[in-house]
This record gives sequence, C-alpha cells and structure tokens, in this order.
Amino acid sequence: MVLNTYCKEDKVLLAVDCIIFGFYQEELKILVVKRDFEPAMGEWSLIGGFLKQKENLNDAASRILKRLTGLNNIYMEQVHSYSKVDRDPKERTISVSYFALIDIAHHCKDILKENPIKWFNLKDMPSLIFDHNKMVKDAITLLRNRITNKPVGFELLPEKFTMRQLQKMYEAILDTELDKRNFINKFNSFDLLRKLNEKDMSSSKKGAFLFKFDEDKYQKKLEEGFCFKI
Repeated sequence: MVLNTYCKEDKVLLAVDCIIFGFYQEELKILVVKRDFEPAMGEWSLIGGFLKQKENLNDAASRILKRLTGLNNIYMEQVHSYSKVDRDPKERTISVSYFALIDIAHHCKDILKENPIKWFNLKDMPSLIFDHNKMVKDAITLLRNRITNKPVGFELLPEKFTMRQLQKMYEAILDTELDKRNFINKFNSFDLLRKLNEKDMSSSKKGAFLFKFDEDKYQKKLEEGFCFKI
C-alpha cells in the first residue's frame, strides 16, 4: 500500500553543488568548471553531481570532492538548499550546496591538468549558470560567520604559516583590513598557536617565524568552555 502511494508521487533529481574555496598569494579563490554538456554548455559552473540511491548528502559531497581533488577529509559544510521550480531548464532539480576549504599550494597542483576547471580570485569570478552565483554568495556569508566563531580558516593555510599569512587570510575572507597589532594580540590571547623555531625567508632577509595551529589544545579548551571569537 505504501509503495503504491510512493509510485504516485512526483520524482525529482537531487543535486549536490560544491563551492570550493582556496587561499593563494593573499587572495581568496574559488574553483569553477566550464561545462562540456547542455544545458549551458561552455559556461562556468560550480562543481557538482547527483545524489546516488545509497548515499546520504555528506557522502555525495565527499565523493564529488574526492573525484575532483583526490583528497579525503576535506573540511566541508552544508550551506543551503535550492528548490526553485525552474532553476534548471532541463529537469526539475533540487540542489543542496556545500562549501569546502582547500590548501591550494599543497594539495591542488595536478587537478588543473586533468579537469576543465580553473581557480579565480573570488572578486574576479565569472558569472555562473543557473542560481550558482546565489550559492556562492550564501557560502561566503556562512564562511564569514564560521571563521569569526570557529578556527576553520586554518584549512586554507599550509600546516606551517606566518602571522602575516593568517591575517591576510582573514582579511581576504572578511573583505576588510585588520589592525596588525590587534590581530596578533587577539590570537596570542587564545593561546592556540605554537611558535616554531623555523622561519619563512621568502619575504625578507630577516624572515618571519612560522606557527602551527594546536588542534589538541583547542579541543581541550572547548571542553573547558572556551569561546573562540574574532
């Protein structure tokens, strides 16, 4: 009886679209693909795919990201669902979007060779198909909220980073300049960074000390009621 009832219901496609952010040369970047099929062939699009019968949404997003980057355990977060009836001119399709954070310099050297995809500075991103521009806007809004309340931005940085890199990453995401002294004092007050006996010598003869984010210390602080707030 239940099966007969389900058979009478409309069937719709469920897509997963990934907004993939990277940080490189002090710019926030986004990874998009030029479509090689209709509709909108030849136009720029987010990277996505369709939910399979034996997947949940997180599994589908992980599969799509792994297919593209070859990486597991990418930081990702569900953003929103989009169900406008005519959002896809070919089929009735609902899409659920995710944003993902990737360290471009260390993890994405080969993917551009194998895929019709390109990194753009977020401010120079071309117009995207359907409602993908709206998806990006919503993802940025959520990302800005997250990095001011959780230390998720470190996913965009190499394991060892300078304080300048950290500040520039925050500035790129928040799209605003931050006072250097206040920013450093704020992070020092968190006591979540380990200063290394190593320097990045690429920016000056004196060099800049490298740091690591201490995930174990952060988790212990959370158990004690710690509040991360930029």
